[in-house]
Amino acid sequence: MPREITGFSNPLIKRVRGLREKKLRKREGLFLAEGLRILTEARDSGILPEMLFLATGTPPHPLAQVLIDAVEAAGGDVIFTSPDILGKISGKDNAQAVVGVYRDRLTPLADLDRSAAPIWFVAQAMRDPGNLGTLMRIGDAVGAGGVILVDDCVDPFSVETVRASMGALFTQHVVQAEWPDFLAWLRAGPGQLVGTSLNTEFDYQAPSYTAPTFLLIGNEARGLPGDYEAACDLLVKMPMMGRADSLNASVAGAVMAYEVLNQMRRGG
Repeated sequence: MPREITGFSNPLIKRVRGLREKKLRKREGLFLAEGLRILTEARDSGILPEMLFLATGTPPHPLAQVLIDAVEAAGGDVIFTSPDILGKISGKDNAQAVVGVYRDRLTPLADLDRSAAPIWFVAQAMRDPGNLGTLMRIGDAVGAGGVILVDDCVDPFSVETVRASMGALFTQHVVQAEWPDFLAWLRAGPGQLVGTSLNTEFDYQAPSYTAPTFLLIGNEARGLPGDYEAACDLLVKMPMMGRADSLNASVAGAVMAYEVLNQMRRGG
């Protein structure tokens, strides 16, 4: 049965608020997602929160009621609390009326089925949560399998990343790996590693991409290190017709992913 918590000092509220911090998310193996749309996307993907927090004061939206019923049927915890407390949990003044606490969704590299999708993203030292969340959303749009994070990337389960993914976190595999481990895994099976770089004259539409294609996107400020570029099967660049010399990391990922997708569509 749902229960109600009214105090900011409640131990569970304090614990859940702590999930806004990376070290506590890692220790607990849990993360926060907010908003009816994102939580419904997760439910549609077969993923339910372990705890569901909803605002008191108004009857639940019909989609929220579906979530309540599903979480209770799965043995999860449904908690009603004030909008102010929900704001403290999410860190937003205008908090969404629904917040879920989920088990983290990391996939071990060894368990990844590369044949499950024709396109995969590999993000190298990506630091902006908006870029990573957007990359997940792009991955969902093009039917990619997920994002492999190498080096020191932003936390894929931060509130900001989850928010930017618009629910795509629940449709995309998320993998964290060291670069040498990723390369060894990649070379143990099929897969074309394609890097985007300014250090090439090879146009991004010139190659014939083959599935599975792994699109390597470099750090927003520095791009790819030289040895990472050297490890790629292909290095390509997008034409820059104005004064800018590069695109935002997630925008570059979108351009590349749709080129690969369109080639595969044309090829049947």
